Amino acid sequence: MMRTFLKPLSVAAIALVSLNSCSLLDDYEQMPSANYDHRIKFLVMHYTAIDYAQSVEALVEPKGLSSHYLVPERGDPSYPHDELQVYQLVDERERAWHAGASHWQGRNDLNDQSIGIEIVNVPQCEWDNQSQASRAEHGENRLCVFPDYDPQQIEKVIALAQDILARHPDIHPTAVVGHSDITPTRKNDPGPRFPWYQLYQHGVGAWYEQETLARYWKQFNQQPLNTGLLQAAFGAYGYGLVETGRYDEVTASTVAAFQMHFLPWNVTGKADSQTTAALFALLEKYFPKKLKPLWQRYETESSVVAEPAQQPKPVRGQVDARFPEPEAQRSTREWVNDKAVFKSYQGRGELVLVAEQDLEATLQVNGQELSLARPLQAGKQYSYSLQRRTQDGLNTFEVVDIAPAGAKLNVQIPYPQLQPMDTASAYDFSKVDELIEADVAEGFPGAVLLVIKDGEIVKHSAYGFARRYDEQGQLLANPTPMQPDTLFDVASNTKSFATALAMMHLVQQNQLDVTKPIYYYLPEYRGNGREARTVEDLLNHHSGYAPQVHFFDPENKLGEGFYSLQKEKTQRLMATKVPFDVGSGVRATYSDTNFMLLGTIIERITGMPLDQYVEQNIYRPLGLQDSLFAPLRKGRHSSDIAATELQGNTRGGVVDFPGVRTYTLQGEVHDEKAFYAMNEVAGHAGLFSTAPDLAVLIQTLLNGGGYGQVKLFDRSVIDAFTKPHQRDRTFGLGWRRAADGQLRWHFGPYASAQAFGHTGWTGTATVVDPALDLGIVLLTNARHSPTKETDGAVEFFGKSFETGNYGSIMTAVYEAILEADN
Repeated sequence: MMRTFLKPLSVAAIALVSLNSCSLLDDYEQMPSANYDHRIKFLVMHYTAIDYAQSVEALVEPKGLSSHYLVPERGDPSYPHDELQVYQLVDERERAWHAGASHWQGRNDLNDQSIGIEIVNVPQCEWDNQSQASRAEHGENRLCVFPDYDPQQIEKVIALAQDILARHPDIHPTAVVGHSDITPTRKNDPGPRFPWYQLYQHGVGAWYEQETLARYWKQFNQQPLNTGLLQAAFGAYGYGLVETGRYDEVTASTVAAFQMHFLPWNVTGKADSQTTAALFALLEKYFPKKLKPLWQRYETESSVVAEPAQQPKPVRGQVDARFPEPEAQRSTREWVNDKAVFKSYQGRGELVLVAEQDLEATLQVNGQELSLARPLQAGKQYSYSLQRRTQDGLNTFEVVDIAPAGAKLNVQIPYPQLQPMDTASAYDFSKVDELIEADVAEGFPGAVLLVIKDGEIVKHSAYGFARRYDEQGQLLANPTPMQPDTLFDVASNTKSFATALAMMHLVQQNQLDVTKPIYYYLPEYRGNGREARTVEDLLNHHSGYAPQVHFFDPENKLGEGFYSLQKEKTQRLMATKVPFDVGSGVRATYSDTNFMLLGTIIERITGMPLDQYVEQNIYRPLGLQDSLFAPLRKGRHSSDIAATELQGNTRGGVVDFPGVRTYTLQGEVHDEKAFYAMNEVAGHAGLFSTAPDLAVLIQTLLNGGGYGQVKLFDRSVIDAFTKPHQRDRTFGLGWRRAADGQLRWHFGPYASAQAFGHTGWTGTATVVDPALDLGIVLLTNARHSPTKETDGAVEFFGKSFETGNYGSIMTAVYEAILEADN
């Protein structure tokens, strides 16, 4: 039975539309084609969350949203009638604005293909005791409870939906959905109290068979689905879920939306056996062809996991192997078996042996036979010095013979570790000392310089003061002297010595592929060209982002919508809203946004905060205790840390924004985006470290990926991250490159073509030069100095000195090294 509904159109207007339609149709001969379908494919249910009067204002008045129908509820004081009526707001042939950015069954932006029904359902909300200003700053903080739907209202909805389905036969039962189904990360209407099963009983929408659900439930209780297959199954039913293999926030939101629709008594966001059983029961009922390959995959994957996967044996040292090599690994080329190469230095090196049974072995290093105990006793650890056999650089190792046949010998050769500075150094760094000391005498705040060459610390000196000026730029009566182990805010060196190292570690563990699109790891990263960007584009600054977004300032260039003082909101804005400046790969633009996103990717892959991941998986295994984020929150004292800007982030009082710091910074990350918008932990800035800690990280890179008995990654991973970009050779992946003198201001003129490193805004610079087995750490607090404004630009006094501008110091260090070697 067809029903008529009130419309906001006059009778004359309707008659005019009908007359014009008839006259146009009468002008043409009709020749109906069999090759067509209907435009409307979906029916979407919403709740308004506001009363009738407010709903009318929002849905009818200009500059608002809209829907095709509005269904009031009884007991609403703002509703003016005694009997419930259904209101048609937009003709079904027209496009109403109700779905927004949405996806269902392979189609996006569903406004063009759907009919929307808004159902009045007003929640009861409780606010916490935050002030209005606090809510504006941190977002709404409220708890809302939605009531059960009015039974008469639902009867109206059912009757309306039946009429719509009769008029639009292309709406499949699975295409009667809620707003939360088509936008699970943004919406939760019509909510878990909406009676989907009641609608199904009246021929509206989809539901599963209980017997089918029970069958799948028993199966999935015995062997659950893996996350990738779960995501593929949701995609097959209609949800816009990308298979990533990780149970991320988008997956949890999708599961919750599905549960609100089909398991409203169990809305947890967790894919338990009941949830997956309901999903597969629906697929069997409505999409049996899609189900078949999914079930075949399930059976295949279930057969593989008979035993729990064993954790791979951690590699200790650059050689950590069992000899003779297993038959499956042996080559038919006789001379290539049971041999290895390792890095060492003349007069250094160690060999550790453990026999699995009593045996005798003949081993050679650089072609010289080692004197070993005979026999090597089973289970006993033997350590042998290699100082009489090793040379600088690469050394050879060979297992010549092991007896008896079948016996196995475990061999370890640790990576080189830094040797302390020899007071009788062969290198003359007097020119470097004179330059830095002269700058300090003229007012430069302070510096620490550390140089490593051939595995030894050949220079480690502190100059000047960790804190020299007061907030007005006057010299302190009792300045804090700089120490060799003073902590520094290394600023953008974070990009290399935290974010890039973490990504290299994830590549080594096969948890990251930098050639994959970003949305593979951040599924929400879509739209406006985001699909074209890869992780590699972020690492080499070819993504197309502008240098930075001032999230910390409500008057930033992108508008107040990009103001954020919450890490989660900032990450969401970066992944879904921050626009591109140019197209992908067009040019290299050094951008903090790139590395803020990379930090988010690391956190998504590992399930850990960035600082926790690098501190636990990079720094602590290497014995580093002074490389960390947010040091004041982790028990460090400001007196042990070099100060940065004198008046917070004001550039001497020139810059202002809400909440700007105005005191001298000492232990708080200087970078505004990291401090205000990322809770001090970000992929582009926030790391604090010392020269000795950075030296260990540099030696790890020079060693080819390990230090002592710790292996972080293969040399091939280092090569992949430090190779030049094909169009701009100054960029690697997370590293800057000397590029044959193109970055002389940083590396100086003598750096080899292999040299890489980074700089930091606070006054820090690093160089890693594998060709010379050389590493340089220059840490300064150049920005801890008075400022002056010239033609609208703020200049720091400390940046007027050579020490604060890196290149001259690097040049003098290289000259000392090269002159001594020659």
